[in-house]
Amino acid sequence: MTSFDSVEILSELIEIESLSRKEDNASTFIAELLNQYGIKCQRYRNNVIAQNQHFQKGKYTILLNSHLDTVKPNSGYTLDPHQAITKEGKLYGLGSNDAGGALVSLLSTFLHFYNQTSLPFNLVFAASAEEEISGKNGMEYLFPLLPKIDFAIVGEPTLMKIAVAERGLMVLDVECAGIAGHAARNEGINALYLAMEDIQWFRNFKFKKSSPEIGPINMTVTGIESGTQHNVVPDNCKFMVDIRINDCYSNQEVLQIVKQNVKGKVAARSTRLNSSGVGKDHPIRKVATKLNIETYGSPTMSDQALIPCESIKMGPGDSSRSHTADEFIFIKELQDAPALYISVLEELGKLL
Repeated sequence: MTSFDSVEILSELIEIESLSRKEDNASTFIAELLNQYGIKCQRYRNNVIAQNQHFQKGKYTILLNSHLDTVKPNSGYTLDPHQAITKEGKLYGLGSNDAGGALVSLLSTFLHFYNQTSLPFNLVFAASAEEEISGKNGMEYLFPLLPKIDFAIVGEPTLMKIAVAERGLMVLDVECAGIAGHAARNEGINALYLAMEDIQWFRNFKFKKSSPEIGPINMTVTGIESGTQHNVVPDNCKFMVDIRINDCYSNQEVLQIVKQNVKGKVAARSTRLNSSGVGKDHPIRKVATKLNIETYGSPTMSDQALIPCESIKMGPGDSSRSHTADEFIFIKELQDAPALYISVLEELGKLL
């Protein structure tokens, strides 16, 4: 195989079912494709990685990553989600937009640089699993197995704009303990009322640092549970809080601030999905300016949350199409993406 046809390859990938945790066939497809180009790769569970031919230990190393898995098709599909259909300049199919287009485009980019002898950087290509569920066997498992990564380009549908910051996520369970009593005699300590005080704090509190790209931290109480019958003052109230964290704070920092300000017992379901992005002085920002690429802060999450180094999110397709019925990507988006990725890497290399 000599030519790389992005539409043909993505069409084949669409027709391989690859729901989260079931990416084994898609992983095999990518590994075999790399082998057809004479590229050695490693497979770690359902993740596939490869390095450029002239990889040099100690050189600045860039990760090109996108994910293999898809969500389940929803009930609104009018087309077969597992059939690649091209019509009216679009390629339809589950995972075409999120994030098959980015995966195939990054692979094309990797192939472009693969055997170049004088690259100012190393490249590592990674097709990862379980991104849609932030699973333990995806990027979280894979990243420690990679060579030292200095910077990552994560392929997601961004209309080829560069997301220089991405929100993190933390979900809290808060439990307020009162004392049960008879409602008619106004006895006890009402745990619901205690919870209301804490909920009011979550509603009104403003963190000091707001991100220029993604704004302030957002905290939203999204569920509450208390009480057993109408005449008993509840002795327990539990509620949950969804927190979308900007790039000014780590999840642990936010957790400590919450614990210092509320009376209830606070437990984080996880602190692993941190905000991510690049610093103000990172050369990728100069590259974006030179190439006239719009930068922005992303409200949606990706494998960036599990990549513990500076990173951006960039890829063909539109986030608004992700997880929608009759998902598609424009063929022109798919065909144009590698050239822009290549330009970004070439300009970045000049600044390293």
